[in-house]
Amino acid sequence: MPGFSARLKAENAQDWKAAVEHRFVDEIFRGAVPTEVMRRYLVQDYQFIDRFVALLGAAIATADRFPSRIRFAQFAAMITSDENTYFQRAFDTLGVSEAERAAPALSPVTVAFQSLMGEAAQSRSYAACLAVLAVAEGLYLDWADRPGAALPPHFLHAEWITLHNNPGFAGFVGWLRGELDRVGEGLDAASTEQARSMFSRAVALERAFFDHLY
Repeated sequence: MPGFSARLKAENAQDWKAAVEHRFVDEIFRGAVPTEVMRRYLVQDYQFIDRFVALLGAAIATADRFPSRIRFAQFAAMITSDENTYFQRAFDTLGVSEAERAAPALSPVTVAFQSLMGEAAQSRSYAACLAVLAVAEGLYLDWADRPGAALPPHFLHAEWITLHNNPGFAGFVGWLRGELDRVGEGLDAASTEQARSMFSRAVALERAFFDHLY
């Protein structure tokens, strides 16, 4: 029988496929994302980092094994270093002001996704945290993993792809899915439904986030 993570992905296959094959993904691989769309995307996406790091912290706090805490702590270090550096370079290139980096007007989709991350973090449920993280990272690996595809010439597009398809990131996503499978086996009915709802809402929001850019 497929693991818990695979079952959740199958239940949300339509939205997952629509996000992975989205126009935005096709354009980023071709280096053809309109500048205003890429700017909007990065400004809004950057507003997830604070909540995302808090969600990683909740996963560290609620994990049932010390090795799991270490894995999340290592990933949090990458998010707050390599990925944050990319954002700052991109903002410099796109002329994004300090004020807009810190506190832009948020789209409804961004607010909804922030709220979901906060809800998962505050649930004190390791499975709920894993469910949202498995979408946020797993869906990005799925769209960025195009073996043999040439990288676009501009770092704005190329580095955003390589941040999400490198072996280290792929290894983390594989571990994350395995962790969700492991934890999912022991959940009671209420906790299973909570994780399922979190996963489904996250997939729908990922698709909506790409849609709203245009």
